[in-house]
Amino acid sequence: MFESIQQADSEEASPPSDVHDKLHEIACILSSMQRRKAVVCRHLTPRWKQSLISCCGAAPEQPAPRLLAEGIPLQLHQADNRQLPALSPPSPGPPLRPYARVWIPDVEEVWKSAELTKDYRQGDGVLQLQLEDGSELEYKLDPKTNNLPHLRNPDILVGENDLTALSYLHEPAVLHNLKVRFIDSKLIYTYCGIVLVAINPYETLPIYGADIINAYSGQNMGDMDPHIFAVAEESYKQMARDERNQSIIVSGESGAGKTVSAKYAMRFFAIVSGSASEASVEQKVLASNPIMESIGNAKTTRNDNSSRFGKYIEIGFDKKYHITGANMRTYLLEKSRVVFQADEERNYHIFYQLCASAKLPEFKALKLGMANDFHYTKQGRNPVIVGVDDAKEMSSTRNAFTLLGVNESYQMGLFQILASILHLGNVEVKDRDSDSSVIPPNNGHLSVFCELMGITYQDMSHWLCHKKLKTATETYIKPVPKLQAINARDALAKHIYAKLFNWIVDHVNKALHSTVKQHSFIGVLDIYGFETFEINSFEQFCINYANEKLQQQFNMHVFKLEQEEYMKEQIPWTLIDFYDNQPCINLIEAKMGVLDLLDEECKMPKGSDDSWAQKLYNTHLKTCALFEKPRMSNKAFIIQHFADKVEYQCEGFLLKNKDTVNEEQINVLKASKKFDLLVELFQDEEKATSPAGAVPATGGRTRLSVKPGKIRQAGQASKEHKKTVGLQFRNSLQLLMETLNATTPHYVRCIKPNDYKYAFTFDPKRAVQQLRACGVLETIRISAAGFPSRWTYQEFFSRYRVLMKQKDVLTDKKLTCKNVLENLVQDPDKYQFGKTKIFFRAGQVAFLEKLRADKLRAACIRIQKTIRCWLVRKKYLRMKHAATTIQRYIRGYQARCLTKFMRRTRAAIIVQKYQRMYVQRRCYKRKQAAALVMQCILRAYMARQLYKALLREHKAVIIQKMVRGWLARQWYKRSLKAIVYLQCCIRRMRAKREFKKLKIEARSVEHFKKLNIGMENKIMQLQRRVDEQNKENRSLSERLSGLEISHASESERLRGELKRLRGAEEDAKNNANRVTSLLEELERLRKDLQNTQKEKKVIEDWARTYQDETEQMISELKEQNHLLKNEKDDLNRLIQEQGQHWTEKMQRALKEETQQLENDLNEERSRYQNLLTEHLRLEEKYDDLKEEITLTMNVPKPGHRRRDSTHSSNGSDWTYNSEFAESEEGSRVGEDVSKSMDMSLFLKLQKRVSELEQEKQSLQNELDRREEKFQRARARDDEEHKKSRSAELEYESLKRQELESENKKLKHHLNEMRQSLRGNAEATSAAPGSPAYTVLLDQLNSSNEELEVRKEEVLILRSQLVSQKEAMQHKETMTEPLPYIEDVQKLTDAKEISQAYMSLKETNRSPRFTHRPTEMNELMSRLRSPFPDYHKLNEDGELWLVYEGLKETNRLLESQLQAQRRSHENEVEVLRGELQSVKEDNNRQQQLLAQNLQLPPEARIEASLQHEITRLTNENLELISDDPKEYKAYRISMLRRMVDLMEQLEKQDKTVRKLKKQLKVFAKKINDLEGGQIDVSPGQTTDESVHPVNIPRREKDFQGMLEYKKEDELKLVKNLILELKPRGVAVNLIPGLPAYILFMCLRHADYVNDDQKVRSLLSSIINSIKKILKKRGDDFETISFWLSNTCRFLHCLKQYSGDDQFMKHNSPKQNDHCLSNFDLAEYRQVLSDLAIQIYQQLIKCMESILQPMIVSGMLEHETIQGVSGVKPTGLRKRTSSVADEGTYTLDSIIRQLNTFHSIMCQHGTDPELIKQVVKQQFYIIGAVTLNNLLLRKDMCSWSKGMQIRYNVSQLEEWLRDKNLMMCSAKETLEPLIQAAQLLQVKKKTDEDAEAICSMCNTLSTAQIVKVLNLYTPVNAFEERVTVTFIRTIQTRLRDRKESPQLLMDTKLIYPVTFPFNPSSLALETIQIPGSLNLAFLTRV
Repeated sequence: MFESIQQADSEEASPPSDVHDKLHEIACILSSMQRRKAVVCRHLTPRWKQSLISCCGAAPEQPAPRLLAEGIPLQLHQADNRQLPALSPPSPGPPLRPYARVWIPDVEEVWKSAELTKDYRQGDGVLQLQLEDGSELEYKLDPKTNNLPHLRNPDILVGENDLTALSYLHEPAVLHNLKVRFIDSKLIYTYCGIVLVAINPYETLPIYGADIINAYSGQNMGDMDPHIFAVAEESYKQMARDERNQSIIVSGESGAGKTVSAKYAMRFFAIVSGSASEASVEQKVLASNPIMESIGNAKTTRNDNSSRFGKYIEIGFDKKYHITGANMRTYLLEKSRVVFQADEERNYHIFYQLCASAKLPEFKALKLGMANDFHYTKQGRNPVIVGVDDAKEMSSTRNAFTLLGVNESYQMGLFQILASILHLGNVEVKDRDSDSSVIPPNNGHLSVFCELMGITYQDMSHWLCHKKLKTATETYIKPVPKLQAINARDALAKHIYAKLFNWIVDHVNKALHSTVKQHSFIGVLDIYGFETFEINSFEQFCINYANEKLQQQFNMHVFKLEQEEYMKEQIPWTLIDFYDNQPCINLIEAKMGVLDLLDEECKMPKGSDDSWAQKLYNTHLKTCALFEKPRMSNKAFIIQHFADKVEYQCEGFLLKNKDTVNEEQINVLKASKKFDLLVELFQDEEKATSPAGAVPATGGRTRLSVKPGKIRQAGQASKEHKKTVGLQFRNSLQLLMETLNATTPHYVRCIKPNDYKYAFTFDPKRAVQQLRACGVLETIRISAAGFPSRWTYQEFFSRYRVLMKQKDVLTDKKLTCKNVLENLVQDPDKYQFGKTKIFFRAGQVAFLEKLRADKLRAACIRIQKTIRCWLVRKKYLRMKHAATTIQRYIRGYQARCLTKFMRRTRAAIIVQKYQRMYVQRRCYKRKQAAALVMQCILRAYMARQLYKALLREHKAVIIQKMVRGWLARQWYKRSLKAIVYLQCCIRRMRAKREFKKLKIEARSVEHFKKLNIGMENKIMQLQRRVDEQNKENRSLSERLSGLEISHASESERLRGELKRLRGAEEDAKNNANRVTSLLEELERLRKDLQNTQKEKKVIEDWARTYQDETEQMISELKEQNHLLKNEKDDLNRLIQEQGQHWTEKMQRALKEETQQLENDLNEERSRYQNLLTEHLRLEEKYDDLKEEITLTMNVPKPGHRRRDSTHSSNGSDWTYNSEFAESEEGSRVGEDVSKSMDMSLFLKLQKRVSELEQEKQSLQNELDRREEKFQRARARDDEEHKKSRSAELEYESLKRQELESENKKLKHHLNEMRQSLRGNAEATSAAPGSPAYTVLLDQLNSSNEELEVRKEEVLILRSQLVSQKEAMQHKETMTEPLPYIEDVQKLTDAKEISQAYMSLKETNRSPRFTHRPTEMNELMSRLRSPFPDYHKLNEDGELWLVYEGLKETNRLLESQLQAQRRSHENEVEVLRGELQSVKEDNNRQQQLLAQNLQLPPEARIEASLQHEITRLTNENLELISDDPKEYKAYRISMLRRMVDLMEQLEKQDKTVRKLKKQLKVFAKKINDLEGGQIDVSPGQTTDESVHPVNIPRREKDFQGMLEYKKEDELKLVKNLILELKPRGVAVNLIPGLPAYILFMCLRHADYVNDDQKVRSLLSSIINSIKKILKKRGDDFETISFWLSNTCRFLHCLKQYSGDDQFMKHNSPKQNDHCLSNFDLAEYRQVLSDLAIQIYQQLIKCMESILQPMIVSGMLEHETIQGVSGVKPTGLRKRTSSVADEGTYTLDSIIRQLNTFHSIMCQHGTDPELIKQVVKQQFYIIGAVTLNNLLLRKDMCSWSKGMQIRYNVSQLEEWLRDKNLMMCSAKETLEPLIQAAQLLQVKKKTDEDAEAICSMCNTLSTAQIVKVLNLYTPVNAFEERVTVTFIRTIQTRLRDRKESPQLLMDTKLIYPVTFPFNPSSLALETIQIPGSLNLAFLTRV
């Protein structure tokens, strides 16, 4: 069907292209077909939707099924055996299977699946089956019982979390379900009712971390996938809810993983509940594990680390359910292993660890060797375990001893005893005779044993071979034979080891013991499972006896729970028959039972194993069916246990039961005086309670299960050591059973999957044996006997809604389910209706699933029919359209062919016409060409004749032209010489006249010199320059005279040349006669020319050939050149690409480095904030302890104590908390109370705090170092930019030096003022004329003078800048071709004149004037010669050039002098005006000074600024009126000046603030010295108000401060923090009002310079906020309110701190409100830390609110109704679990998010902080949802993935509505989105695997594999993910470098930052409402 759909969609153009979307919408319609829910179909038409809905509701009802034996239906056409094509993903399913599948027994696989090939009829004796491999089989039924084989469950039910969810409950179904979960899904835990089945994976799995523990904490047992943590959480919740002790019973055979399961359960308790003591009990228990494993574990054939003892650990809890301590009880230590081991087994690990560490120096004295050297360690012949280093294990054991408080001396004593046991085993005993034995003297091993034990060699050797017999009157010493001596030696070794074991257990219990009273406990029983070997002895008998007792208790508990469930649901029930093993227990422990007869035989003097066996035969063989005798043995017996028959060998039973040891040997050991530990082991020999390993209960532990009558009396303890091992074990077992019966048990059954320890390898035979032995199958049998399948009415309605018609659906769902079920199932005995659930017999769920699948199949068939009809119709329409198109194209082709024929015919005619025309035209052309040739020849002849005549005439004209031209040139040269000479004379005359004028002007300069004295030097310089130019003129005259002489000689030469030319003219006339001969010669040359032309033609042909060759060569060269260019371009492109690649690579590397730095910074910030959290937790713990001690001692809270005011605030960030706590609780009584507290705990806390502070400091240093590194990197990048600003930096440095010198002067003045004030300290006032007033006035005058000096310097600087600017403009204009006059007008000094003159000379040398290269020196020499030839001198106009140069120079000098005269006059006028303005300014300054003395300091600055602005405005107005251009330049300079003045003003303000602080401190000291004499009455003096320090301030406006009294501080804190209700403030007042009020109070404390008040106020604020948050820490509104106000208070401290980085956003008024006396940077850090703590508390509060909603709203609730299907479940919602508190939806989460957002917005929280909170919220939602998805198999389906994606889209829509898309919240949901996509994508081919690997880039490999393993089909249409596909994914992802952690860390809190957010609110405008009760505050 789906292939056809895809093919049809690919062929057509109009239908939708995405088939998957259509199928998805079809599935939605199918799921909601009778719910009448709206389904959004974007790809289907309304007609389609209507037809689909109608076809789904008209399916025929199915006939009732036939029933088979035992009430189990077997319909051979069941739906569970047929698989429909899956609707999603869109791929065809496997072929249909028409017959049922069953399970048949198999020898190898235990159970094998088969399918019926023929329908079964009643009475058939054979079933026709087909196995999965395709082979046929005839299965014969038992003719007696005629029982049918077990039915196989539908595939949809395979792999369920709970085995009771299976429709058919039997052994093969259980085995197959466990195998599928273990092999395919890699799941090791499975529920079986109340039992957790744990299969050992023999591989480390990442499912036991703290994240998994947190995920399971607080969850109901059925809500998550099966896990040991779920069982532990269930027991913990029941203990807290029911106040009843709990027990977790972990059982299984050796190697199944019991110890590991028990260890993980204890780890869960320790992490979830915490520890009430200073160290975690779980850590102590883990520390004891290496010890207990080394002394109690050994290698067996089944397990390398098998526990050879049982233990029961009670973990105690207090009333708050925190762990208080623990106690361990041990059972039945296998002492025989000390002296004997079977093949491939080892002794206890500790012996091999000692031997491996024998070479250590401290073990030299033990004289140990290899393990093969000792008899007790080499009997197994395999002393090495692969992969285990015994030396390292020994180191771990020693470290564990140290952690548990066993010092080094005791450790060496323990190792000494263990070494002595090894040496004792090597002692050889030899026969003396048949009845006696002897130890050879000087036996080396016995000597070492005695040396180590500190005993004498003779005593021990004697009593090893002798024994003492006592009678009534005498005592005998009797030798013993060798065998008895060896047995006595081995018994002694076992006894010593047992004592040592008990001693170690006692010390472990002491370490786990706590003094805190125990309220309840949870016991963890780690005990051996049922065992059966080839040879079973006394140990196996005791183990199986204990398992019989536990199985009985288990059966009773399961039966009790079943009955309670039926009674709770009010279902009539009958007694369920179950196996009761009480007869077997009676056989063992009843009177005359096995143990009783064994004890009796032990009391007999000559009792033996054989006689005991005969007594057993005689007593039980005929009376008890459970006791049997082997056929081939008289020394064994068989007992039928609940799990299997076990044959026990009687040999050794008596000896092991007696467990006797020679008392004299013990006395020898007790007599040791050198070995205290040995004496300690045996000093309570008579008080030992359990030689077999049971440990008496320690003090401080309450046992609720032990009856008072059962407790052993102290008087009986003296005889207890005579009890047998069996009796003692029975008593300890009875005590254990009483304890378990008094608790609520929880069962964990550990299964060993194979005997070879292969990872994830399942052996069905071994698994079935253990399932039968551990009681799992018995649980299944009890459940199957009743109603195993249980559904709530809602679940049944949701799952089988498809089987109901619209008329069947009623408002009462319970009644609806009843009506429908009565119609579907005819037999009423197959189901029962309870109060809240429907109970079904076994197999009924499968029948209902068959009906549901048939209904869905019928609907699918109708959908297929309709779709196929639509596809065929579309195909027909396409075919019709194609036929019409083909006809159209054929007809068009025929028409085109006809047209082509007609065109060709017409073309032929036209061709003929043109051909004929061409022939006639060619004939005409030939005739015309002949006529033209004849005309051409005739015309050429006539033209040649004409040409000859014209040539002769032309030559004659040329000769005439040359002669006439020569004559004209001669006349012109003579005229030109005369004119030049005349010009020179005239010019000389004019030059003389000009020279006289210049002399007159020079004399006038002397007069101007008298008028302008300042210009004298410059004029002298000009005069000297004129003299120099005169000298130069004379030299030029000399050169001119020389030029005249040369000109005369040149004229003479030219006359001679003229004569020569006249002679040449005569020669030309003579040569005219030679023309005739030349003509003849010309004719001859014409003939030569013709010959030359012929040769030329030949040469041209050769040249043409050569040219072709050359062109070809050039083309080849061009091609090569083109190729080279291409190669060059390719290389250039390659170079560019490589350069771009390297650039991108460098950018990427830089980006990665930047990202890494940011990540490191975030990590450091996160670590710092985590340290703050830890610090807060310790601080709260300290406060709780302090309060508890206070309440215990009933101490009142008197007194008030505070620290010294000089105490540094940076000593500790939390000093303020301790100060406030001390101020509240008092000093003296608090110290008395603190003395009574636990000093050790206090010291530990104090040490921890110091460590945290050191770590914080180190982190801060690291952060500073990284920031410094980053700054250095930035500095390197900005180096070029800084070089370009070197001039500005130099200027700034000069300015800085100037300001420093200014500061020094001010400080000097301040010192003078101080000295003056000290000298006049006794004066009562400071009137004018007093020294203080004089000094202050002098300082002001000096400041005024200095200000004037600064003004002058600024003016000078301005003039210099202007002159430099004009000089730059002049240099620019000199390069342009402007007129000389303009250049001259811009010149101002002599230097510029010289530059102009030199440029003029260069201009005169330009080609425009110098037609011939003549040097100036030569010209001057001509002028100065005595007889100059003026014609020669002025030949090229050189005199004119010189004359013009002199004129320009004179004009230049004249204009310069006139300009200087005018400028001098102007300057004189300006100076007069400036002098007048300076006088006026001086008067104004005097008036301003007098006014400023009456103003406060701030007002003085404002007044001076206003005055300066007024003055500058006036100057600007004057400049505008005078000259706009000058005003523009002046404005630029003034702007620069104003910038400089502003910078100086800022620097001076800072300096003034510091000086004011010092002045105030000094004034305070003066007040103290004067002793109140300053405040005098007005009558004492007339000028009291003119005090230099305390000047009264007259303010008209409020300054944004609030004044309060010191005693009102507590009232302020109480009303504004402790008792303030956030809701009223958020609704009625401005956001952050408390923060503003507190800061205004702080400003006033800073204004009055009261450091104590500032410190006290800040400490009170911080501690009060902590107190209110501790009191109302679970109220989100309160936390949000104080987070907002704390941040606002922190921003205020920054905004008004006076730092430049925070002041740039302030208004001028806000800058005036900055703090002036105190630097509160340290308190800002404290407030920042407090804000971090509040933020973390806000996140935790928010998490606690969201946590219950997330799983229900994001996963469980069906947002899209009808998409998800509810699968059958077992005991998921167990009766023992906590009831659901309510159902949350996605709307609940969104409403809660809206509530959070609105609260934060109402409180005025910073937008950036809101974004961080929202990001954290979405991370919590995504992490919790993903974690639950990874831990819940029932949630991993295609439909659930669609639900999740829809829910995520709703959250994204919420982000868009709130404009929060840029806060990176969406990115935190990316793992969840990818997990949902992973559930929906195809998971079959390699292409799908590649797509998954590229898509899931934020999911780890473990998470991807986990989702694929958990993927579960909800409907029969879906398919499971194959193991091969999962392996492919793992192979592709193995190169990923990522964390192996499976779950996301839900406790992760992103590091928070508080970006600076200044407020525009003016403090002086804030009004205090009366509702705050702050009337005691006064606005200032």
